[in-house]
Amino acid sequence: MVAVGDIFAVALLGLLATCSNLAGAALGLYFRISKLVLSGILAFAAGALINALAIDFAYKGAETLHGRGADERTTLLILGGGFAIGALFYYVAARFLEEKGAAVRYPTRFREYARERKREHVKETIELLSGCDLLRHLPAEDIEQILPCVRSRHLAPGEMLFRKGDDGDALYVIAKGGIDILGGEDDERILATLDPGKAFGEMALLGDGHRTASARASGDTELLYIEKHDFHDLIASDRQMATAVEQLSHERAVQNLAAGGPSAETWARVANVNLDHLTKRESDEILAEAADGAGLAIVFGNILDTIPGCLVIGAQFISFQVLPGTLLVGMFLGGLPEAAASANMLRKAGYSSGTILLLWSTVLFAGIVAAIAGKLLLGDSESPMAIFFQAVAGGAVLAQVAHAMIPEAIEEAGSLIVLPTVGGFLFAFYLSVGGLFS
Repeated sequence: MVAVGDIFAVALLGLLATCSNLAGAALGLYFRISKLVLSGILAFAAGALINALAIDFAYKGAETLHGRGADERTTLLILGGGFAIGALFYYVAARFLEEKGAAVRYPTRFREYARERKREHVKETIELLSGCDLLRHLPAEDIEQILPCVRSRHLAPGEMLFRKGDDGDALYVIAKGGIDILGGEDDERILATLDPGKAFGEMALLGDGHRTASARASGDTELLYIEKHDFHDLIASDRQMATAVEQLSHERAVQNLAAGGPSAETWARVANVNLDHLTKRESDEILAEAADGAGLAIVFGNILDTIPGCLVIGAQFISFQVLPGTLLVGMFLGGLPEAAASANMLRKAGYSSGTILLLWSTVLFAGIVAAIAGKLLLGDSESPMAIFFQAVAGGAVLAQVAHAMIPEAIEEAGSLIVLPTVGGFLFAFYLSVGGLFS
């Protein structure tokens, strides 16, 4: 039976571990703090948490199981399996919530989210462009320069796109619908019908010729197109592209285009890989899109980062003389820079200061409840089952360190963060073993 005093004690510890989140959010909103300092604190906290999980929890858990007669394989299965399941659960849940908008909480998570969204937005465009022989002769690695030149146009059924004799001023790719290529004296004879994915007018980008046939929409049609002047501006700014186009010009153009260059699948795959750059406009648009209606996802994301550590704190609590100190230190310190960075991102996403503080205040309640649950459900027991579920919570904390804390620290401070990370580990190590020699 858990004493009422212990319930109040673990509730206080849960509050202590999480109150820094609200303080960090306030710091991020109202004060300008060096990002290098915040990264150092975050790295220090990550080191402390790694030590807490490795020594205070995993090693001592192994000692407990060994004392109860468990062999090496059983001990590894209980602790290793628990950590693996906890890490997998955290990763899946975090990714799900980030897809719903929780990614806007942290800069590094948002950048990964934004790059994925960008790839999804332009994936269909790239696949369509890859069907054009001319474009496949251009370096797929330069897709970032090609995409801004791509525009769209809608044609109603029967609408003429161009007529025989018109200047060849653009390359077209059919996204939806179809195009009839017309010939004869009055453009009445259909020479060919082009389906979605087909490109036509490539030679218009290579020379100054005129259209040799007319083109008319066979139905409701969507086109992608690149105008000649945009194409020429593009190759003028990129010597590699200019060289590729030179190889296609004059009398060799038709022959080289027939060779087809790289396969459409290969060209599209390389182009998709080279979409990592985000302009400020793209970043702002995706940030606004992700933040719209994402309040609940952000709340659950914050709670997900809070519950595992507080569960372990509650489960490990014995008395105020024997506190899970390293875990407390790691969670408290980590909450400050994490919440500060998050508050800054949420403000950029358009959230008001009051809303941001309200979102982060949910962490305090979640921390208190999780610490109490850890004490009631997982504490005061050295059974293998209790240790297993503690390991599940520990694995989730470790996944959080790798998924959010360390990447955020590296983002601002680079490899310099190895120093405070090791410092945090050594400080927590001192707290863990210092009592052995007193």
